[in-house]
Amino acid sequence: MSFKDSVMLVLLAAIWGGSFLFMRYAVPELGVAPLIFLRVGLAALFLLPILLWQGKGAELKRVWVPSFVNGWTNSAIPFCLIAYSLLTLSSGFASILNAVTPIATAVVGFLWLRESMSWIKTLGMLIGIAGVTLLAWNKLYVSQDDTWQVALAIGAGILATLFYAISAIFTKRYLSGVDSMVLSTGSMLGATVVLLPLAILYWPENPISLLSWLAAIALAIICSALAYLMFFRLIHTVGPARATTVTFIVPVFGMLWGATLLNEEVSLTMLVASAITLFGTGLATGLLGSKQER
Repeated sequence: MSFKDSVMLVLLAAIWGGSFLFMRYAVPELGVAPLIFLRVGLAALFLLPILLWQGKGAELKRVWVPSFVNGWTNSAIPFCLIAYSLLTLSSGFASILNAVTPIATAVVGFLWLRESMSWIKTLGMLIGIAGVTLLAWNKLYVSQDDTWQVALAIGAGILATLFYAISAIFTKRYLSGVDSMVLSTGSMLGATVVLLPLAILYWPENPISLLSWLAAIALAIICSALAYLMFFRLIHTVGPARATTVTFIVPVFGMLWGATLLNEEVSLTMLVASAITLFGTGLATGLLGSKQER
């Protein structure tokens, strides 16, 4: 991975770490479907004029079907699942769950594309799963009064990583070589279309505060439009497995932003579970280990 790609990876992690903060703040007031509709819809409105100005409308038309499908798996569904989980979980906690994405990508790549899965990568997967299990078990143990609610929130956060993995492999399989602007715009448009009916149905009855609007706009422009331009470029330059290692760094920023801006608690168990999960993720993706595994 080049220095430029490494810098982009860290910057993307900082941006997506902030997305948990924005969702955690806005979702109680806006609700899941309306918030995510605003996130992807405003991102599409931001990207589409730029794409047309660049003369890439014909390319989007050519790949609109797989781009829309990618938008469902990469944005609409996982964003809603994470937003739902943040009704219960802290942004730092949810960002640690999101670190499972590279492991899920390795599994989906093995099953779908028959990509190699060495013993050390398999060991890394098991270690990563152990870290998430420790994190979830401690949360369920502490929150015995609302165990089912917490369990559903954790399950939603983990399920989101599976959809991210499917999207990354889908992009490699069916959208390889497609311009990142086309991919980003198509996916945001696809997610907007599928979420529109749900947003209308569940639109909040009370007025929306200015801060929630600002959080939604930040999610759309910074954490979606700009971030996915970077992410799809990384998929093309370093591959889906390494691109999704951005979630290796996201928990650091997720916990940092949550602790400093929302006064969220960062417990010792969270730090230990995060370290275990990230170590396992590093082995599972080849980021750690022998040169032959990288």
